[in-house]
Amino acid sequence: MEPLSPLVDIGVNLTHRRFAQDREAVAERAREAGVVHMILTGVDLAGSRAAADYASAASGCSSTAGVHPHHAADWSAEVDGDLRELQRHGAVVAIGETGLDFNRDFSPRPAQERAFAAQLEIAAEHGLPVFLHQRDAAERFTAILADYRDSLVDAVVHCFTDGREVLWPLLDLDCHIGVTGWICDERRGDALRACIADIPPERLLIETDAPFLPPRDLKPKPAGGRNEPAFLPHIARRLAELRGEDPAALAERTTANARRFFRLG
Repeated sequence: MEPLSPLVDIGVNLTHRRFAQDREAVAERAREAGVVHMILTGVDLAGSRAAADYASAASGCSSTAGVHPHHAADWSAEVDGDLRELQRHGAVVAIGETGLDFNRDFSPRPAQERAFAAQLEIAAEHGLPVFLHQRDAAERFTAILADYRDSLVDAVVHCFTDGREVLWPLLDLDCHIGVTGWICDERRGDALRACIADIPPERLLIETDAPFLPPRDLKPKPAGGRNEPAFLPHIARRLAELRGEDPAALAERTTANARRFFRLG
């Protein structure tokens, strides 16, 4: 794949078990593709610790620390205290992944809402941006976020897949929007593609969400259907095409946005 640099992948599950056998090779391929920094996603306490530890030992990596709505049933006072301690780790640049997922309901909805609000409080107290997840829960998600937004330094709704009816209220809350290879999916990306030009340039961020969501129009197809951060240039070029922009300029701008958002220096 032709490199495109500089790029920042704001959402990589690099400590996921699907990368266990070749994690360093995956990171090297990302660098060769022009990805100058990766934000490793934490989805529970153990995963957040692993992401922070890896990021602190690797060049060009930072991490998030949080509890995904799928794991919200595990939220407790002890988890709250552990997350408050973990956010002090030098590699952690955001709280999350947190939010609501009413599509799968792996955790009860009241538990999701409690864990979401608690993590927004932690982020507000410690001046960290939030890395957010929302699926089929836009109304409640936006309402809860609105209660805390004035106290938060920044917020990104990662892996955004909806249309204008969900996008515009989030933009009104001054949210950044993370775009993945969903835009490359001819089966289900129409609503997002239709509003992709509505995202203000200064709010746009890009990500792979690897190993999930491999771009469906990628050729050749990745082995085993595994996504990699090295595929970010493909997503960036498709995004630039949809927005009528130059790919190199889009890469520069989204990288500047990511560096500002995550305080990368």
